[in-house]
Amino acid sequence: MVSAQIEGRDIRSADVRRVMRKVPRHEFVPEDARGSAYLDHPLPIGYGQTISQPYVVAFMTEQLDLRPTHKVLEIGTGSGYQAAVLAELAGELFTIEIVEPLGRRAAETLATLGYDNIHVRIGNGYLGWPEEVPFDRIILTAAPEKLPETLVEQLAPGGRLVAPVGPVYGSQEIIVLDKGRDGKVRRRSVLPVQFVPMVDAPAPQ
Repeated sequence: MVSAQIEGRDIRSADVRRVMRKVPRHEFVPEDARGSAYLDHPLPIGYGQTISQPYVVAFMTEQLDLRPTHKVLEIGTGSGYQAAVLAELAGELFTIEIVEPLGRRAAETLATLGYDNIHVRIGNGYLGWPEEVPFDRIILTAAPEKLPETLVEQLAPGGRLVAPVGPVYGSQEIIVLDKGRDGKVRRRSVLPVQFVPMVDAPAPQ
């Protein structure tokens, strides 16, 4: 997967490539999809959600520019795969999933794999995790139409936020937002994408 889909593209970070080799993606997909776990496309994980393609996971991880001292907030735990990749590079990860069965399953998978620096919460990602602010890095793995100001406020000065943004059936893009030490933010677009929408209430089961 890494040799064919990531090294030959624009992922330059040796740490990101190393972690993508280490984290077993097949453990985060349903059993009937495991034969496709290392192909470069998203896969359904139930409840209308997907696990992102490996290249996008690597790209967003590299854009975060993580350090072992960083405290990270992830919105959209999903399968838990992106969380595992982040936790290999950061100090502590707080991840929120609004679909309870997905969040519970991801927490079990991550615990089974031995990740003790990941904290999983079932809840509304638009609210962030106020008790743990500020965060050095924030990543969204579902797309809001507009970036929630609450999450920007929870980002530490000098911090970075990476997120897909845009309408469900329109043009989406991954944006990188850097917050200066003075609190001012600078935003740039880095990649066109298509993500599932970020919601503030779970769909009926």
